[in-house]
Amino acid sequence: MPNERLFLYPRIESMDLLLKGLVTGFILSIMIGPVFFVLLETSIRKGVRAAIALDLGVLISDIVYILIAYLFYTEVEALSKGDDKSLLHLIGGGMFLAYGVFNLLKKVKERKVKGGELDKVRTRDYIWLGIKGFVLNIANPLVVFYWFSVMTLGAESEGESGGWRMIFYLGIILLTFFTIDLLKILGAKRLRPLVTHRLLVGLNRLIGIVFVLFGVVLIVQGVMGIQ
Repeated sequence: MPNERLFLYPRIESMDLLLKGLVTGFILSIMIGPVFFVLLETSIRKGVRAAIALDLGVLISDIVYILIAYLFYTEVEALSKGDDKSLLHLIGGGMFLAYGVFNLLKKVKERKVKGGELDKVRTRDYIWLGIKGFVLNIANPLVVFYWFSVMTLGAESEGESGGWRMIFYLGIILLTFFTIDLLKILGAKRLRPLVTHRLLVGLNRLIGIVFVLFGVVLIVQGVMGIQ
C-alpha cells in the first residue's frame, strides 16, 4: 500500500498541475486587450492563415516574457527559506489582486471589428504579421508581471523535479492559450456580432473578480504559511 501511494502521488500532482494550467490558460485567453481585437479583425479581413501568423508572433513574445518572469521568480524563490513559498505567494497574490482591481475599474472602450472582402496576403506579409503580433504584445511590459503571478499558482517545492513541473505547467497554459486563440480565429465571423460592449464589460469584470480571488487565496496562503 505505501508503494502504491508513492506511485499515485506524482500522477495526482501532475493532474492538479494540468487542471491549473487548463483553467489559467482559459482565463488568460479571454482577457480583453488590443490583441483580442486585432486577432479577430485580421482573421475576418485577411483570413485564417494571416491571423495564425499574427498569433504566433504573440506566442513568441509571451515565451520571451515568461523567460524574463522566470528569472524574477527564481530570484524571489532564492530569497525564500528552504521550501517556504510564503514570499512567492505574497508577491504573486499582490500582483493578482492589483490586476483584478485594475480590471474591475478599467473602462472598456467600445470597438467594432471591421470586416469585408478578404485582403490579398503575400508570403512576406505573414512574416510582417508575425512581427506585428510580437511587437503588439511585447509593447505591454505589464505582461511580465502577470506571468510571474501565474507562476506562483504552479509553484512546487519538490527539489530538482520542480523546474520540470513548472515547464509542464507553463506549457499547458500556452497550449490552452493558443488553442482557444485558434478557435477565435476560426470562428471570427460568427464571433463578430457577439462582441458587444456589454459582453466586453461583463468579461472584464468576471476576469477582475477571478484575479482578485486568486490574489486573496495566495496572500492568505503566504500569511498562514500554507504550501
